[in-house]
Amino acid sequence: MTHGREEPVETVLVLADRHSADGGVCRSSDALLTVARRLGAPAAVLCGPADAESVAALGRYGAQAIYAIPSPACGDYTVFMGVEALVRLAAQLRPVAILIAAGHTGQEVAGRLAVRLDCGLITDAVDLWMGPQGPVAVHEALAGSYLVESRVIRGIPVHTVKTEAICAEPAPAEPVVSNVEIVLPARPPAARVVAQIPRSGPQADLSASAVVVAGGSGIGSQDSFELVEKVAQALGGCAGGSHTATALGWCPRSRQIDQVGQVVHPLLYLAMGVSGSVRHRAGMQSAKTVVAIDRDPHAPIFGLADFGIVGDLHQVVPELLAEIHRRKNSSEA
Repeated sequence: MTHGREEPVETVLVLADRHSADGGVCRSSDALLTVARRLGAPAAVLCGPADAESVAALGRYGAQAIYAIPSPACGDYTVFMGVEALVRLAAQLRPVAILIAAGHTGQEVAGRLAVRLDCGLITDAVDLWMGPQGPVAVHEALAGSYLVESRVIRGIPVHTVKTEAICAEPAPAEPVVSNVEIVLPARPPAARVVAQIPRSGPQADLSASAVVVAGGSGIGSQDSFELVEKVAQALGGCAGGSHTATALGWCPRSRQIDQVGQVVHPLLYLAMGVSGSVRHRAGMQSAKTVVAIDRDPHAPIFGLADFGIVGDLHQVVPELLAEIHRRKNSSEA
């Protein structure tokens, strides 16, 4: 009698992100682990010690193993420590892929890693799936108008992933934790983190907000942009702006929503005076529900909206605010 033999599941290395303020695991790591499970068995690489909270957070999204770098140098030399750990683990485990969150630090780690491993690098993937010849990366082209698929054909595939485009899905596991000892060379790396200053204020986490209210050129002026702020505050959300609104100085650059600014994926996206250009849609098209207010019935944003109001927002929005406050007051009564 012949018994079937299960094929071993290949490892997928994931470089976990940590918050600079408290050291907790970032949401981007949840998304990376979700993608990694489609390719094989996720193994997280953690810069810093494997504290109980971080282990639980990574295990919640399917990490089968955690390789922690307990060196105190992780804070000052994040890129160096991450690259060295991934190079060592890649040689030891021969993973089917290495996933890193797209961002300033992630892109630098990925670039250095690809050179060290002499392998192919694909950046800014919005999705990945396992093809017959290895991982296939999905990219957005022309600001999301088209999707393009590509794969690495040399060495271990290294991918940076735009995690804001990924819906993280829990898959609880009990990871095996081990340490990777990385020692700084006698002559430390030239680049060192001097300070990390987190954004402050109510708009600090625009990309993670459940409600986002965006204003565009249709707002008319900087004074009128206060309407966007008021609606966002009334709904308990964050305010942002289109490229034009930020270019005009009505909205800070840090709150620009489009393909080169913030990419948001809220439960509710309210667009006020936003025409809906291709570049803007690339920054918000994954929103669960889109509501648009604009005086132009042919504005492209209405093609993406679940609900639309054609009218003068200077008349519509005050009525909207009054209704929001009325319902809040009645629920508190």
